Amino acid sequence: MDLETFQKHELHLPWEDLHDMEFEVNGRSNSETRKALDTLGDRQYHPCPEGLPREGVPSGTYTSFRDWGESTIYKGTNRNISVYVPIDEQSKSEEMRLLVCNDGPAYASRHGAVRVTNVLDNLIHDQFIPPTAAVFISSGWPQAVKTQTGGRVLDPRVKQQRSVEYDTCNEDYLEFLVQEVLPFVSKETGQVFSEDPSHRITCGISSGGICAFNTAWHGPEYFGRVISHCGSFTNIRGGHNYPCLIRRTPRKPIQVFLQSGELDANNVTGSWPLANKDMAAALEFAGYDFRFEFGSGGHNLRHGGALFADTMRWLIG
Repeated sequence: MDLETFQKHELHLPWEDLHDMEFEVNGRSNSETRKALDTLGDRQYHPCPEGLPREGVPSGTYTSFRDWGESTIYKGTNRNISVYVPIDEQSKSEEMRLLVCNDGPAYASRHGAVRVTNVLDNLIHDQFIPPTAAVFISSGWPQAVKTQTGGRVLDPRVKQQRSVEYDTCNEDYLEFLVQEVLPFVSKETGQVFSEDPSHRITCGISSGGICAFNTAWHGPEYFGRVISHCGSFTNIRGGHNYPCLIRRTPRKPIQVFLQSGELDANNVTGSWPLANKDMAAALEFAGYDFRFEFGSGGHNLRHGGALFADTMRWLIG
């Protein structure tokens, strides 16, 4: 390819510059993901029964830390962090199993598709899973962005920061969790988390989904369980290389849950349905303990939410 063609297709630009513009080629653009956010195929999916509050089941404690800005790994950013700790009626053991959710507010909402805190309350009360705490982390935003939440979402710098944190396939986010977030949470809440990686789950949707896998891939000694909903294993920041890496790398001690659907996202960076199928094929080839749920839905948490209680039972029940 000559230099003129290379530049014509804007391949010389950093990915974040392409991501933040309405990049279009062959009549297709990176904005087509929006079409997959709400599809006819999603209408059959509803929150799992365990996502509903039940009389007689005590609710765990929920503590929030807003505008947390102490990270040195992602300098100059703020984010919100919330922590759920169950009411442990059966055992007062000091060390809790741990679930970390990227894009935390989507998972923590009691009116959303997943309703993690309700699910954990019910599963723990019924002794389907051991006592498990959850840490919900939003992606960061530059401290220079001072507007309220609605304005921040529309600011391209917020979108770019989320991609830097979630789509980058290196150890930064793992170190951010292990060295900064979890020590902060333990200090502020007094809660001690199990250090057994089989007791620690990392979870997320879309770019947060590949981030969950990336965290365990780079740190299986810290996180041994993965939940990826509609994971972005496409050519955003190199995530499309994971199927090849999985096939060519000695198997790591991680257990993986993948979910996608026929109407998942499809844009200039790749096809999410095909990318997740490729991931599942690679995990099977390499002999991993994994589960792949492929449904009829799009790029959202509805199918993942319908399966969430079952997913938790499979991973740590």
